[in-house]
Amino acid sequence: MASRKEGAGSTAASSSSTSGAVGKGKGKGGPGDSAVKQVQIDGLVVLKIIKHYQEEGQGTEVVQGVLLGLVVEDRLEITNCFPFPQHTEDDAEFDEVQYQMEMMRSLRHVNIDHLHVGWYQSTYYGSFVTRALLDSQFSYQHAIEESVVLIYDPIKTAQGSLSLKAYRLTPKLMEVCKEKDFSPEALKKANITFEHMFEEVPIVIKNSHLINVLMWELEKKSAVADKHELLSLASSNHLGKNLQLLMDRVDEMSQDIVKYNTYMRNTSKQQQQKHQYQQRRQQENMQRQSRGEPPLPEEDLAKLFKPHQAPARMDSLLIAGQINTYCQNIKEFTAQNLGKLFMAQALQEYSS
Repeated sequence: MASRKEGAGSTAASSSSTSGAVGKGKGKGGPGDSAVKQVQIDGLVVLKIIKHYQEEGQGTEVVQGVLLGLVVEDRLEITNCFPFPQHTEDDAEFDEVQYQMEMMRSLRHVNIDHLHVGWYQSTYYGSFVTRALLDSQFSYQHAIEESVVLIYDPIKTAQGSLSLKAYRLTPKLMEVCKEKDFSPEALKKANITFEHMFEEVPIVIKNSHLINVLMWELEKKSAVADKHELLSLASSNHLGKNLQLLMDRVDEMSQDIVKYNTYMRNTSKQQQQKHQYQQRRQQENMQRQSRGEPPLPEEDLAKLFKPHQAPARMDSLLIAGQINTYCQNIKEFTAQNLGKLFMAQALQEYSS
């Protein structure tokens, strides 16, 4: 999966020459404004993403692809997409960057929107806040300012509601990633928290009038589905799986906190040793001065007390962001279950 991420970033960089046409006619906002206020997706693109996962996604396997379209003022219109082909690590001859460029060239020849506007990825129980996604989206957004990443959750979609969200990196995080300094001091100076890493862009799914008429006809002809299972009070394994993943991330966060506390203790201990050393040197120089002897030569304290390497804090922010995602999923699921329980209790009291 790492090679795929690298290929995605390379393609974004190579397609930056065509992104100029995408941004024409669009006014630039302030430094804190997002380049995209809304994402409009054709229904066919959504079906392609769902079909891609159904054909190649299995369990925790992640499927990815390229999004094509154009930008109209502050609205990103996604009109087409194509998937990354599945291949093994042993397939060294396959060049993903070349494959993507050939696909976009072929689409241009048949007069289909071929401008690169982002990428999509499936997720397993909402586990998408990772360093790989951060690096890939930074590569895309650095080369193409308007690009987004679509996150498709097939498990939540299978329960009856389409789960498709669009994300972008915030301007603050883009600046930090450009500097490539993820030390505690740099993140504190930039005022970056897990809540200021990704920004969600509203999504609107648009179909043509002919497709809407067809869907209306199909809805009339389709048999009425049995929907009593929607009122079932039994909880599925969705809640248990999210709780298990949440506990795993909390354990990772605890280990990361232990590492950071160890670094802080070692740094404090080193500062005390450095201060004691300076005091001893000062006392000894005073004694040598009273005896009429020359003071001791100056020494480089940086060599005597080498500073400890500060642990990178970006991984901690990503873990915190993933924990927040799991909490939101659990909140949505429990809210639905509690609603059904209260409804069942009211019906029971009414019947009795």
